[in-house]
Order: sequence, then structure tokens, then C-alpha cells
Amino acid sequence: MVDGKTISLGLWDTAGQEDYDRLRPLSYPQTDVFLICFSLVSPPSYENWYPEISHHAPSTSIVLVGTKLDLREDQNTIEKLRDRRMAPIQYSQGVAMAKDIGAVKYLECSALTQKGLKTVFDEAIRAVLNPPPPPKKSSRGKCIIA
Repeated sequence: MVDGKTISLGLWDTAGQEDYDRLRPLSYPQTDVFLICFSLVSPPSYENWYPEISHHAPSTSIVLVGTKLDLREDQNTIEKLRDRRMAPIQYSQGVAMAKDIGAVKYLECSALTQKGLKTVFDEAIRAVLNPPPPPKKSSRGKCIIA
């Protein structure tokens, strides 16, 4: 139930392996909202999905979701990332990434602790029920000189 409404939610967890690169876009038509999920402790994981989705479904709303929130403050994870000259993605970075791709929302969650998990699905549903207004078109006239 979201905002007092009973909702039926259908989810497709598309495979990330290269073997499925040609099949995955077949699941995109009729999609109401994409949850682009990436690991907060694997910075390269963010770069995987947006180009494909923007190519195949450019007008579909996106909610950007940072996962593994429980590991962002985990010292062992931080040290492993530091050894590879990386660091966990911080909330402000996630907000900036969401803005860059035009996502309707940026959220973080942990499947392990369940923190933020219900919010992810509630906000995805809200993105469908209350879509953002389309960008305003310029009201200025166009002039063609030939």
C-alpha cells in the first residue's frame, strides 16, 4: 500500500552478464519506471546501465538507487577500496549522479539491514502515479531564414 492505495507491482531483475546484452532490452518496452541500482562500494557499477536504458527507453522515469548502504561505513570494505585507490560513493555524489541522468529520485538502501528498502519501492510507485511534468517547450517563435 502506497499513499493509501493498494498497488500491484511487477518487477523484472534483468541479468547483468554480457551473455544477456542482446536479450535484456526486450524487457524494456511498457516499463513504467526503471530502478537503476548500483553498489555504493563499487564505484564502477554505476556506469553500467544508464546508456542502455536511455537508448532503448529515453522517456521512461528513472529512480537511481545506491545499494549496500550497510557497507559504506564498514572499515574492512573501506580499506579494500582504499587499496584500489577508490572510496565508497557518498550521498552527495549519488544526488549529483541522479541529477546528471535526469532521475526523478535518488535513494539508498541495504538489503541486509532492510534500511531504505520499502522507500525504494514506494518512490518507484510514486514516480509512476505522479510522473514529473514534461519539460516546458520554449514559447518563443522560431525564425527560419532561407
